[in-house]
Amino acid sequence: MLRVCASIDELLADAGRRVGFKDAESLSGSRFERVEIHGTAYVVKWLDARDDWIMRASGDDGSRQTRLFSSGVLDRLPASLDHCVVAIATDERSDGTFVTALLMHDVSGAMVDCETGSPVAWETHRRFLAHMAAMHAAMWGFRDEVGLTPPAVHYTVLTPETAARELARGGTDPVPPAVAAGWRRLKEIEPRVATRAHEITLNPSSLLEALRSTPQALIHADWKFGNLGEHRDGRTILLDWDRTGAGAPAMDLAWYLAVNCDLLPESKEESIEAYAQSLTELGVDLGDWWSDQLRLSLLGAFVQLGWSKAYGDPGELAWWVRHFNEAESLIA
Repeated sequence: MLRVCASIDELLADAGRRVGFKDAESLSGSRFERVEIHGTAYVVKWLDARDDWIMRASGDDGSRQTRLFSSGVLDRLPASLDHCVVAIATDERSDGTFVTALLMHDVSGAMVDCETGSPVAWETHRRFLAHMAAMHAAMWGFRDEVGLTPPAVHYTVLTPETAARELARGGTDPVPPAVAAGWRRLKEIEPRVATRAHEITLNPSSLLEALRSTPQALIHADWKFGNLGEHRDGRTILLDWDRTGAGAPAMDLAWYLAVNCDLLPESKEESIEAYAQSLTELGVDLGDWWSDQLRLSLLGAFVQLGWSKAYGDPGELAWWVRHFNEAESLIA
């Protein structure tokens, strides 16, 4: 049972030695500590908009995670998924801002090793897709009545405007400058598509309306391998629920394909088919809506991460540009 503590002092009252560290897979600027409580190792993740540029860009004042974990929404997750959060607490500052601490099991030894550069095992990849489908099936028809991440946020965070704001405030995180450089490069090599994608980031309403016309579920929104791991019993570890909310299930799939492209053990088409088959086996009818939702989600993933394809494999960029072009008429 997850504990919601009255204060961070209460949350860490029994913590022994505390050692700060930097998680190589955390690209937002969040702080981490390793602690020991009654002989058990835990990790504390600090959520503070003063440190975390993604929180700033997404309008998270520091209380969004507390709303999620205290709401009971995640009690409906299938047993195949483990978010690893044991307790949470939020303190309000005198200026009305918040800082939140997440106490999590230390599962560092069970996470995907992204440093090798080698594709993940096919069986692991397929299990992740099956468990993603299980999460969506369990949360089918989800409506956000808690105040989680607004759908538009997914398309307005990784933009030139975010990068410019971070530069103006003197931020030192490496991702915003990379975002700015990637968008500039994308506009050099794919000017029409880059311009259109940028327009969508400035006003994603047409894309969101089209996605809302298809079935919705709870989405995690960051199924990157850096957030994923495996317990020995086969359960999937899925960390970092900071962008969770209502959305089209294929948005999770499209992001997974885009952000993990270098480590996928099979083609994107095979991965899509595997996810769709898992949904079908769970009783979800992939009717007339599936094709449109998938196409829209792939377009949306390019809006989010197309800039990151500008310096990589030309074939990877071409794949996403083709799918962007094919789906663009759905939001014209």
